[in-house]
Amino acid sequence: MTSGISKKLLAGVMAAGLLGAAPALAQDATIGSLVPVTGDLQAYGPNNAMGAELAAKHVNDQGGLLDGGTLSVAIGDTQTNAQAGVDAAQKLVSVDGVVGIVGALSSGVSGPVATSVTGPAGIPQISPASTAPVLTTIEDNDFFFRTTPHDALQGVVLAQVAKDAGYNNLAVIYINNDYGEGLANAFSDAYKELGGEVSASLAYEIGNASYRGELQNAAGGGGEALVLIGYPENGITIIRQALEGGFFEKFIFTDGMRDSSIVEASGDYLNGSIGTNPAAVADNPATETFSDLWKEAYGEEELKPFTSNAYDGAFILALAIEKAGSTDPKAIRDAMRAVAGPPGEKVLPGEWAKAKELIAAGTDIDYDGAAGSQDFDDAGDVPGTFAHWTIENGEIKTVDIIAPK
Repeated sequence: MTSGISKKLLAGVMAAGLLGAAPALAQDATIGSLVPVTGDLQAYGPNNAMGAELAAKHVNDQGGLLDGGTLSVAIGDTQTNAQAGVDAAQKLVSVDGVVGIVGALSSGVSGPVATSVTGPAGIPQISPASTAPVLTTIEDNDFFFRTTPHDALQGVVLAQVAKDAGYNNLAVIYINNDYGEGLANAFSDAYKELGGEVSASLAYEIGNASYRGELQNAAGGGGEALVLIGYPENGITIIRQALEGGFFEKFIFTDGMRDSSIVEASGDYLNGSIGTNPAAVADNPATETFSDLWKEAYGEEELKPFTSNAYDGAFILALAIEKAGSTDPKAIRDAMRAVAGPPGEKVLPGEWAKAKELIAAGTDIDYDGAAGSQDFDDAGDVPGTFAHWTIENGEIKTVDIIAPK
């Protein structure tokens, strides 16, 4: 099903580029879904766009925006590339007339988009997956937000999980971008504080046919396992070459590698591998509600990491439009913190009609996100918890949900 969705989204991107789209009308609104339909993170792109589209469906099926306007989603393909992402974002703003953007996924794309497109244009941008700590302090004119916690927190949890698994010496290979470097540094610092040794920490470039040189250098310090911080397309190549060359037999992964494709490509060799990714607490009513809504809409389609974050981003933009009583991007930005944090009556995913009624009555609301708390701080960041997961019998399974200590 995913491959068909990918083709559909790609066709939509191509058609939009040829034909353009009318700017949003007074009571209608278009938001952008800035995702990788192609490139290194394409395994997550279509699923992520589906999350935003599901939020729009709930809005439109339960009374629409303001006086009955329609919420539409326009897709922009980042290709997991900074310049392509900036170009796609510029088209979403200037051609499609979006009043907000959910995206991008990669931190290396979200940052340039925020500083060169959405920040200067005054368009709220909510990333569902960009976790680099450096994004907290970028010059974005307070128009950049994210619905996922940053990697200074994930690094601490990953170090806890690795140490608890009995590892005392680890090698790290990370993708050479803001995400990879930020998480590698956060993990290394936290792991060393716990008494662990990082015997090597090396960056890798995307698109190489061979990573044997990096793997040989990483293995030279006697690491008991390889911490791989990256994305599936090149990550799979690194895993295969690590196994084929006898460099590493055990692996520790981060959020960018939690995808069934890595298991399918590596078979039973990854059994026993562990990892972390941002995730809401297991008994969170909002998360359980969203899971049911996803199954109702998409059946057995896999719910991948950060898709619930994309839903939250799109739903928050819609709530902010309703709260502001306007589709003006600045007014939307100014209302976002009010609808996503306390005080206020709780609103869960899918509860658009309830939210609309409360806002009309002048009642404060507090959206409880599918991905967890969406209480934006002054920098547009949110708190978070993280899943500790493992690969068993060819399946990725969540072991526990952990809060950073």
